[in-house]
Amino acid sequence: MSEKTLFEKICDREIPATILFEDERCIAFRDISPQAPVHVLIIPRKAIPRVGLATPPDESLLGHLLLTAAAVARSEGIAESGYRLIVNNGPHGGEAVPHLHVHLLGGRPLLWPPG
Repeated sequence: MSEKTLFEKICDREIPATILFEDERCIAFRDISPQAPVHVLIIPRKAIPRVGLATPPDESLLGHLLLTAAAVARSEGIAESGYRLIVNNGPHGGEAVPHLHVHLLGGRPLLWPPG
């Protein structure tokens, strides 16, 4: 059995986090190293290593993550001013934790290109 990821440990309450939302499919919590005034991670409870490894049965879950991100943006007061959603995939994509997650960034103007 492989070791749990950091995010699985957060889901299982083995590591504390500032949780903003949770349901049976996902959990949203503040990033511990925020890159914007609002930086929230939305993760599925199902351990999918990265979006590139999601499968057709994950389609509904992937949509749920995006809808949850939009709901959290509203609750954080950044829906009207705008926000960015980011999904990193693999080392060159900036992936640091091998567990699919959506970054919700907002609360300030975000420049383009991002990196």
